Amino acid sequence: MRPIQMVDLISQYEKIQEEIDKAVIDVVRSSAYINGPEVKSFQQEMEDYLGVRHVIPCANGTDALQLTMMALDLQPGDEVITASFTYVATAEVIALLKLTPVLVDVDPVTFNIDVDAVKKAISPKTKAIVPVHLFGQCADMAPLMALAKAHDLYVIEDTAQAIGAKYSFPDGRVESAGCMGDFGGTSFFPSKNLGCYGDGGAIFTNDDALASRVRMMANHGQSVRYYHDEIGVNSRLDSIQAAILRIKLRHLDMYIEARQLAAQRYDEAFADCEALITPKRASNSTHVFHQYTLQTNGISRDEMVAFLGERDIPAMIYYPVPLHMQKAYTDERYKEGMFPVTEDLCKTVFSLPMHTELSIEQQQLIIDAVLAFATVEN
Repeated sequence: MRPIQMVDLISQYEKIQEEIDKAVIDVVRSSAYINGPEVKSFQQEMEDYLGVRHVIPCANGTDALQLTMMALDLQPGDEVITASFTYVATAEVIALLKLTPVLVDVDPVTFNIDVDAVKKAISPKTKAIVPVHLFGQCADMAPLMALAKAHDLYVIEDTAQAIGAKYSFPDGRVESAGCMGDFGGTSFFPSKNLGCYGDGGAIFTNDDALASRVRMMANHGQSVRYYHDEIGVNSRLDSIQAAILRIKLRHLDMYIEARQLAAQRYDEAFADCEALITPKRASNSTHVFHQYTLQTNGISRDEMVAFLGERDIPAMIYYPVPLHMQKAYTDERYKEGMFPVTEDLCKTVFSLPMHTELSIEQQQLIIDAVLAFATVEN
C-alpha cells in the first residue's frame, strides 16, 4: 500500500498519464505557450461546464480576486465584507488595494459566512461582499444576493474550494458555485479539486461589460496590443497548464463523486463517536469535499493531529488563527471573543486525507487511528 497523502497527485497523474503527457508535448511542439489555442479551448469548455457566459483565465486564485475588485472600481476606504474563517488571500487582496476588510463570523453548521452577521456589518461605506464557499459547499447565496440587491452591493464569490458545487435557490433555479454573483474567482492550485501542475486561476461572470474590463486589466490594461486604456497587471494562465486543466476537467465529475463517496465512508465510521462532529451538508448546496473537516468535541484537536502524525497519517488544520487575530490584520475594531464560532473552529477543526485516489484500505487505517485516539481520550 502506498503511503497515505493528504492529496495523492502522483496516483491521480498515473491514471491519466497518457492523456496528460500527450497534451503537454503537443503544446511544446506548437510553441504556443502564452494565450495559445489550449487556453482558449479551456476557457470555452469551462464556460460550458459551469453554464456561465465568461471565464477569464489568469495566473492564480489571488489574482482572480484582485482583478475583480479592480474591475469594479472599488476605491481606497471602501468596505468589503468577508469571513474571518478563511485563507488569508481572501482578505489580503482587499487590503492590498487599500480597501477596508470588514470581517464577520461564520455559520456554526456549514462554516460559511453568517448571513445575519453580514447584514449587521453593512454600513454606508460597504461596497461588496465576498462569500467564501469553504471546504466544498456553497455559502447561502439566496439571502446574500437579496442583501446585496437591497443595499446596491457587489458580490464576489471565492470559489477556490468548491468548483463543481451546485446551489439551489428557493425558486428551483440551480447555479454553479462562482457563477451567482457579479464575479467568481477560483484557484487551480495543484491540490484543488480541479488543479493544474503549477499556479493558475480563473474569473467567472455573466456580465459582458465586466468580462471585457477584467480581461483587459489582466493583460496590462490593453485590449489592442500596445494601446493601454487602463492600469492593469500581467496575469495569465499559460498554455501548458490550460492543456492539463482541459484533461482534468473531463474527469472532474468523477473526481467529485470519488470524494463524496470517501466522505460518506468517513461519515458512517464516525457517526457514533461523541468525540467527533462530522461535517454537515447545507440543504441548498451540494458538497464537493475539497476538505473533509471534523470538529473535536471534548478531546484535544492538536493531540489528535500529533497522534495521527506518529502513525504516518497526515492531517491538516485549516485554519489555526482566525483573520481578525492575525498580526497583519490587527485592527482596533476586532477583539478576541468577538467571533465565537470562528474562534472555536480554529481550536477544534482538523481535516483528514481527502482525494480521488483514496483507497478503502487507506481510509480504514485512517478511520481506525482516529477512533483509537477519540475512544481513549473520551
